[in-house]
This record gives sequence, C-alpha cells and structure tokens, in this order.
Amino acid sequence: MAAIKIAASAHYVPEKKVTNDDLSQLMDTSDEWISSRTGIHQRHVSCGENTADLCTKVAQELLKKSRLTADQLDLIIVATMSPDSYTPATAAIVQGNIQAVNAAAFDVSAACSGFVYALTTAKAMMGLPSYQRVMIIGGEVLSKVIDWTDRTTAVLFGDGAAGVVLENSETTSSKFLSEDLETYGDLADRLQAGSTAPLQKFPANSPHHFEAFKMNGRDVYTFATHKVPLSIETAIKRSGLELEQVDWFILHQANSRIISQIAKRLKQPLEKFPMNIAEYGNTSGASVPLLFDELAEAGQIKAGQIIVLSGFGGGLTVGTQVIKY
Repeated sequence: MAAIKIAASAHYVPEKKVTNDDLSQLMDTSDEWISSRTGIHQRHVSCGENTADLCTKVAQELLKKSRLTADQLDLIIVATMSPDSYTPATAAIVQGNIQAVNAAAFDVSAACSGFVYALTTAKAMMGLPSYQRVMIIGGEVLSKVIDWTDRTTAVLFGDGAAGVVLENSETTSSKFLSEDLETYGDLADRLQAGSTAPLQKFPANSPHHFEAFKMNGRDVYTFATHKVPLSIETAIKRSGLELEQVDWFILHQANSRIISQIAKRLKQPLEKFPMNIAEYGNTSGASVPLLFDELAEAGQIKAGQIIVLSGFGGGLTVGTQVIKY
C-alpha cells in the first residue's frame, strides 16, 4: 500500500455573508428560530462566482502551500452536488483554469459525503504508479439550487470550497488508516436537489423542469444520528484503534444538534467534535475539508494525532476516514 500523506490543505468562501436576521427579511423566520434548531448564525453566499471559480481559488492556494506546480499534479477530483454543468465536470474546468496539463480530472457526486468518498477513491488510485500527487476539493454553490422562499431548507446552506493535496511518500508510513463507505439508496428521496424528468412525449411543449432542493428533515436527522455512529465505529474497528484514541472527530457540519447526538451515541466528549457551522452553515461537500483546514491553520491539529473525518447526506450516504496526521 502506498504511503500517502496530506501535503497541504486550503479553503475559500465567498465574501458576502447572509445573517439569520437578513433571512428574516425574506421569510417568516428569526435568528432565534434558526440558531436554536441548527446552530447556524450566518452563511457565505456566492454572487457571481460559480462552483468551479471557488474550487479554482482553493486549487491555486493548494499549489502555493504544497510548493507544487500545476503540471506536477496527476489527478484532480472535485466532490460536489452543485456542479457548473452536467458536463464538463467541475474538476475539468479547474484543471483547465490552473493549467494542470498532466492531470486527469473528474467529479464525485455523493453530496455531503462526497469529500470522504473522493479521498477513498484517491487513496485507491494512488496505489497505481500513474497517480503520485492528487488534488481533492469539495466545492459547493448551493445558493443556486435553493428555494429562497422555503424556510425549512433556505436557512441551512452556505457556499464554499476546501481541499487537500495528497502525495505518496517514501519517508513516512501511510497516514490513511481505514475507511467505511455506506449507501442507503432506498432513502434516496429523503434529500434531493436538481431532479430532472424524462420527456412525456416528443416533441416537448416546454423546457425540462429543474427542481430545487428538498429534504425530509426528520428522516435525515434519524438517519444521521443512527448510521453515522455505526460507520465511525466500523472504521475505527478496522483501524485497530479505540474511540478513546481519537483526538478529533471532524464531522460534516449539517446541524449542531446532530453532531451533539452523534457524540453522545459514541460516548465521546463533545470537545472532540469541533464545529464551525455557526459561521458557514451546511456547505455539503466542502464542509469536512473546510473545518479540517481551519483547525490545521489554527495549529489545533498536530502531527501524530488520530482524526476521524465523516460526511453524511444525500444518497443517502455516509463516508468515514480514519487518518493519522
């Protein structure tokens, strides 16, 4: 197995901030209503920048931090549920923007689990000689798929991007210890965005319908609080470690109540579960790497620490990685 290490991490969020009070001017809601139920106080919203634009800024910062040139990259993976288009892939646009001429590029669509799914994909591909340096970015502009009149979903989401560069190393043991990926396709309709429908007749009388984000909040909460702890326990068992040995649980920032309940089910102190949801809201595929980079920049993540990364959401899916930093 290749000895894979994280060479750099970075994140970028749009400048515009939308507070709960701002949303209360658009719909029947309030800061107290939103924050007490979700832990969210504000979110960043893109005005004019699409998903590939956010991801490109992260890619440029990753190159700077890792001291690599774009032509040294072998692979770029973007995890997103809000791509610029059906095709080309957002990753392909990023590859062109940074002139990573030697890199293959593709997207992973697993919603809020996407970044962890992309990590697992990269880890497998880095066992091949062709892929020694891989850039993985989770990026979302969810504001473009939100119904801004629906207070049950509009208050939850924000825009942003974050990622890492992975390198094969001959001087260290692999930092990736184990993983667990779970998919519950029978629950697919509990969380959907951008649904399309086939033609009912030809020629069609009107353009294809695009359906905005919709979610069954109660079912998603039950799914997250039951299935995520099981996935984490499975991944920890595969790593040969114990839950008590984990220094940080970096979970998808969906809802502060969900994270608190997961900590309770795992019987681990909430202090091990950092949160930045108050600042950014739910950024889906960008959520896990964004929090990871903030902790790394602050020096809270230290060499040798055991870290659990876990994303969960549309699919429905769960993805968990156990790494040694």
